[in-house]
Amino acid sequence: MSDTNQKKDLNDVYTYNSDWSELFENPQFIKEFSEDILEPYIITKRWYGGKASALKYIELVEHFRIEDENDLFYGLVLEVNFREAFVQNYFIPLALVTDHNYAQEEIITKIELNNKQGFLIDATLLESFRKQIFEKIIEGAKAKYGELEFRRGRGCKDYEYVSSKAMGVEQSNTSIIFNDKYILKIFRRIFVDQNPDYEINKYLTDKGVFKNTPKYSGSITLRFSDKNVITLALMQRLVPNQGDAWEYFLNQLKGIYETLNHVHPDVMQLKPIDMFDRIDIKAIPEKIREYVPISFFEDIVQLGLRTAQMHVALGLERVNMQFTPQTYSSDYSVWLKNRLIYQFENRVNLVENNLHKLEGLRLELAQEFLDNKKVIRKKLLDFDESKLKGERIRIHGDFHLGQVLVDDGDFYIIDFEGEPESTIRDRKVKQSPLKDVAGVFRSFNYAVYSTIFNNLENFNYSKEELFHFADVLYSYMTAIFLKKYVKYVQSHNLSIGYHKEIKFMLEYCLLEKAVYELGYELNSRPRWAVIPLKGISKIINS
Repeated sequence: MSDTNQKKDLNDVYTYNSDWSELFENPQFIKEFSEDILEPYIITKRWYGGKASALKYIELVEHFRIEDENDLFYGLVLEVNFREAFVQNYFIPLALVTDHNYAQEEIITKIELNNKQGFLIDATLLESFRKQIFEKIIEGAKAKYGELEFRRGRGCKDYEYVSSKAMGVEQSNTSIIFNDKYILKIFRRIFVDQNPDYEINKYLTDKGVFKNTPKYSGSITLRFSDKNVITLALMQRLVPNQGDAWEYFLNQLKGIYETLNHVHPDVMQLKPIDMFDRIDIKAIPEKIREYVPISFFEDIVQLGLRTAQMHVALGLERVNMQFTPQTYSSDYSVWLKNRLIYQFENRVNLVENNLHKLEGLRLELAQEFLDNKKVIRKKLLDFDESKLKGERIRIHGDFHLGQVLVDDGDFYIIDFEGEPESTIRDRKVKQSPLKDVAGVFRSFNYAVYSTIFNNLENFNYSKEELFHFADVLYSYMTAIFLKKYVKYVQSHNLSIGYHKEIKFMLEYCLLEKAVYELGYELNSRPRWAVIPLKGISKIINS
């Protein structure tokens, strides 16, 4: 594809001597669609994950019909090839419309078929498409063409279509609400394998042992063979909620800081507790509770309980090999170290290339990171599976407060897709459940510090004092979470090792998570790089 390729003006028209029903049999259309039409459209979409890379060309690798007696749509599987010698696959459902009631960014291209003009658009914009796929799911029907399969899950109790609407904000996937009861997530970045979100959601629903996740209600799959499967969409019961736990805790933290600012105690007199200590709420000092409501800590205990229940449920299986727990092995250690050292070297290069963007504490911590490359590398390589007695299980894999919904003081865990940077195979590797715990702890850390960054001008404290209070509060948040979590999993026979192993795994996973976060911050918002850098500094100096 030419580097000079420009987005075609919508006044220009691609013309073909084909009907809509025969369009994908037209070689000229396939060539122009792949080479000229798709790139200017796809690079503008939020779900496109290749913005930081140089696109080389796009290939249409599969198309299939989605139709009923009234309407015909196409499902497209695209292979996006990059100059850096890797590929990504994407899914687009395609529709042809004749009206002009669409914004320019919603139109893929203007087209003329056998002298009839129209527009190609994403089919999810049309109610007729949404209605058709919902009805196919509730019927559990197999498509007439190709290997497209619709499946109904245990969470689906409806037998007719009533209404649908697309979620307002475009995310990395496209979500549709049906009958105000179900949410269908259409995966945009797809893999030739079952999506972990589908696998885990279906497993937890069918086993019925973990109630605090949306119930599996259906799916759409492209199946070429038993081992050649693409998950296109996942439907779940819609959980009534007041938003995600990230915003929920941010709002509470803002109130805590405002109370602190109003009373204005000497925060430097407050002391954090040791990392990985476990305490009950009753053990929180009165001086802390003067500024932090007990309900805040009760919420954290509840989140610790729900996290523990999720892991116990994922560790129960003894038949399905996809979910049976495993011990640590040398193969796992090699996989883990290779992956993390590769990621670490990438972050070292990023820090070196971005030092000119940093100043003050950020620059100081970045330099400390570079000065301690050997120390960090040794910590990542210091993983001896022979000393670990806990179990590895399927985990959430990308667990943070944004993956948790809040409903009337309770928490519901969603989005089991795994880390976006990881391959689909890596996302399914069984790991320590403490990696998810570390993910929550890093999210707590972000919450207490981002509250400072977003409101710094409103506080009558120095940044040093605010950071000190953040460290104190964070230490108590993690301690009460850990107390509830460890007590529950150990009483329900999920082996995470004893105190020394728990401490080692948490420290190891916290370092892994902070190194992972550093890449995002340096690429997206260098000012916030101080948060993962402080996390790394705390570990290497502990």
